[in-house]
Amino acid sequence: MIIAHDNVRARLSTEQFMEMLDRKFPASPPTALPIITFNDTVTLHLNNDEIYAFHVAPAHTDGDSIIHFRDANVIHTGDVYVNGSYPFIDLDSEGSIEGIIAAVEQLLSLADDRTKIIPGHGELSNRVELVTYRDVLVAVRDRVSQAIAQGISVEDFIASNPTADFDSTWGNGFLTPEQFLRIVYADLSR
Repeated sequence: MIIAHDNVRARLSTEQFMEMLDRKFPASPPTALPIITFNDTVTLHLNNDEIYAFHVAPAHTDGDSIIHFRDANVIHTGDVYVNGSYPFIDLDSEGSIEGIIAAVEQLLSLADDRTKIIPGHGELSNRVELVTYRDVLVAVRDRVSQAIAQGISVEDFIASNPTADFDSTWGNGFLTPEQFLRIVYADLSR
């Protein structure tokens, strides 16, 4: 049974175009669509656990949800959190760096030192690693915002290697540092 936010079903039901990848994605077949959707929150009671799912403001996309297994003290973040690499912010699906940072803040408010955090990609994580991720995102956002405010072009900004202090840890995933910076720059320039 697939349960997801309303926007997930809406997006999967139609052809999508992702500009960054210059690629069309066909509509998903009916069997791949969520059969239960929710607007803001839903709570499931399964296996002696209360599973609370809630929608966050557009982050990776406009369909992001956080799943909190309350009794087990486990949180699944979806693609809001990518452990060990820069996240993909899908601007074509209304994602935003501000939304990811806000969603991470929500995650941190739920997590304690014993919480197991399941990222959308990467190794099982914890609150300390999530704080580091948040701090990197805030630093990158601030650097990009400052460059935009100073009228620095995206090309000149990227040429200045503004994330050199993070790239050895965070720049080896799905996105190169340049791709991530271009996305954040485009997002904050909107």
